[in-house]
Amino acid sequence: MDILDLIKKRRSIRKFKNVLIERDKLLKVLEAAHWAPTAGNLQSWKFIVVKDKKKRAQLAEASFNQMWMTEAPVFIAVCVFTDKIKRYYGVRGERLYAVQECAAAIENMILEAESLGLATCWVGAFDEAAIKRVLDIPDNVRPQAILVLGYGDEVVPTPSKYQLKDVVYFEKYKSTREEFFPLEKQAKRIAERAEPLIERLKGKVVDVVTKKKKK
Repeated sequence: MDILDLIKKRRSIRKFKNVLIERDKLLKVLEAAHWAPTAGNLQSWKFIVVKDKKKRAQLAEASFNQMWMTEAPVFIAVCVFTDKIKRYYGVRGERLYAVQECAAAIENMILEAESLGLATCWVGAFDEAAIKRVLDIPDNVRPQAILVLGYGDEVVPTPSKYQLKDVVYFEKYKSTREEFFPLEKQAKRIAERAEPLIERLKGKVVDVVTKKKKK
């Protein structure tokens, strides 16, 4: 499957089948994370795989009681070793680069999981201190997100999206170029050409209805 098709197909899933994940698939998902880009190639992230039922329940409670999470057989807690990245890049590294590289790793895992027929949900709402207690995470390591992973048991409809032309600018903020969106331009032309035809059809429908009433 083309990577763009895979991206469009992905959904955040919150219902999972009671089916374990094969070891080789889990390793591929983790391998995908390992190849994500990082600031200065420092690879400051750490990944904690959680399968234990009790710990998964504790993590769900720490995630503001999102107990639906426990249906997934595997959690992957994505953390960053802040001392390492701060040493090289200071506050910007700690507050920005650390988040960016963890996000890149998570997206890699999500797409690899999708390609393997697995479902995921990226969870970012949680009590950080509680997560650290459950997983024995030291002070200089911060949890950034929890990725829940399993075989999905729901079909989520395609979410609405802004049109590309509404979010893409060129050279400066709010500077658009219509020629870069030819499909939308063609759609406008088709709509303009179709409008007179639609009006004529409406008129015919009105005539038919009027004639039936007279009868």
